[in-house]
Amino acid sequence: MNRTRWHCMPIIIIISGFSQSGDMLLATPTAPKCQQDRLAVIIIGIITLILGIVLSSIPWLDYFILKNLRLWNDTLSYHYWQRPGVIRLTKLYIYNVTNPDGFLNGEKPKLQEVGPFVYREDMQKVNVKFHENNFTVSYQHKKILQFVPELSIDKDTPIVTPNIPLLTLTSLSPKLGYLLSKTISVVITAAKFKPFINVTAEQLAFGYDDALVSLAHRFYPKHMRPMEKMGLLLGRNGTLTEVSSVKTGMESMEQFGYIDSLNGLDHLPHWGEEPCTSIAGSEGSFFPPRDLTKSEMVHIYDKDLCRIIPLKYVESLEKDGIAADLFRLPNNSYGDSAHNPENKCYDSNDYEAVQGLQNISPCQYGAPVYISNPHFFESHPDLLNSVEGLKPEREKHETYFKIQPKLGVPLEGKVRIQLNLKVTRAKDVYPVRDFRDFVFPVMWLEEGISELTPAIKRWIYLGTVIAPNAVPIGSYLMIIGGAFAIVFSLVRTYQNFVFARDPTLEILEMGRRSLRRGSSFIAHQQHRLLVHHRDSYSLLRHGPMATCLGETQQEEDAQPIIDGSLNSQLGVIV
Repeated sequence: MNRTRWHCMPIIIIISGFSQSGDMLLATPTAPKCQQDRLAVIIIGIITLILGIVLSSIPWLDYFILKNLRLWNDTLSYHYWQRPGVIRLTKLYIYNVTNPDGFLNGEKPKLQEVGPFVYREDMQKVNVKFHENNFTVSYQHKKILQFVPELSIDKDTPIVTPNIPLLTLTSLSPKLGYLLSKTISVVITAAKFKPFINVTAEQLAFGYDDALVSLAHRFYPKHMRPMEKMGLLLGRNGTLTEVSSVKTGMESMEQFGYIDSLNGLDHLPHWGEEPCTSIAGSEGSFFPPRDLTKSEMVHIYDKDLCRIIPLKYVESLEKDGIAADLFRLPNNSYGDSAHNPENKCYDSNDYEAVQGLQNISPCQYGAPVYISNPHFFESHPDLLNSVEGLKPEREKHETYFKIQPKLGVPLEGKVRIQLNLKVTRAKDVYPVRDFRDFVFPVMWLEEGISELTPAIKRWIYLGTVIAPNAVPIGSYLMIIGGAFAIVFSLVRTYQNFVFARDPTLEILEMGRRSLRRGSSFIAHQQHRLLVHHRDSYSLLRHGPMATCLGETQQEEDAQPIIDGSLNSQLGVIV
């Protein structure tokens, strides 16, 4: 009986150890699952590590941006280009002549700048057509100019300004001979034309009736025929007849956003040779990204200027937390070939070129219109000294663009142009005989944007600030995380299989611990029983029955009780 009991004891103790400690009962069945989990962690770590290395090694973000930057249907670039949504403002400033009679008597003209007259330009590109080669896309501009009274002065403000149609005609009279000049003089005198006229700012900008312009519109050849009315901004409203074609960037980003053809021509017909005939300039929506081209020059085309104007890189800066390159119009862009050899093709036989002054009469119906910077900024000093009331300032009168170098998107830009009338004295035409040879400032205007819309700004910020910083950090975290997962799993596996103790020894050790706990319990119970028995024995000795029983008999009776208690406790353990 005892032999059988102690033979089964190790098994019983092992089972008891399992149930009390719970260590092997839980660990042994889950060992295969633990190994599978570690293998999965190692595989995921390897994949993460490889992916992080690949993402940090190739400029995939630049590829993604470049792919979506090219003009194509339904891309972000296309929607921005087709209808920018930015607030484009045209600000008009007109020079009011305060001493017209004094000028005719030999005084310097006293000019008073009146303005601004601000017009919001709602612009979109219509009749869009992608060509079969995908390298170019053609379109027409649709512009609607709306007066913004809260940013302007009264558009009905009266202005005294030179009579442009009359002075254009009389400036041509010296070439027509004495007889024709006298005929013109008689007609003009009879019609009571004056060298200066009184108009409102709205009329000067968007048209007023003029008899000479009406005659020219009726009898001039079609390719030289002006509008029916006289207005400096008359051709800017509505859908323009000119069909433009620009490069989409699918072939190359070197001239991304640059004009490829105008009305089917790949050059400007107003000039005789390169570079004056070039049309390779942006219309203002996109420029070739400087990060790719590394070019110090970009160009912009303006229909009213009959030419492209260069912009030169000055410095890198930030606008609203976004990186930008500042480009400015070089101070030798307009004027004589002595300061800029590329201006030679703009020279004409009847005009001696002056620094800062550019002839654009070929695209202004033959009118002697010349452009310059506003207030003759960075022009020849004689031009500024010949008038009173002008004060050139860089911040107000320079042309500049701030272009994001990765995307080629202008974050801010202003084109500022002054229109001047170059008058040649016609001494045989009586009404203007006192109007001497003169370059007369008429007005200047500013076109451009100051801020992008919040939505466009967020996309640019995401693509040029957040993503370039987040992608490397994410790649490095993937590399570190993947490597850590692999090393940690391998170390744990190595510890389990190399440094772990024999499982049999662990089981025996757990059995011993269980046995010790059981023995401790038995000893405790024995101690309680002995104490209880002694108490009972003492009571019996002092009771009425103590005289009937001897000490020997009492000890013999007590021993079975103790043995029975021990056997019962062992039975519980079994």
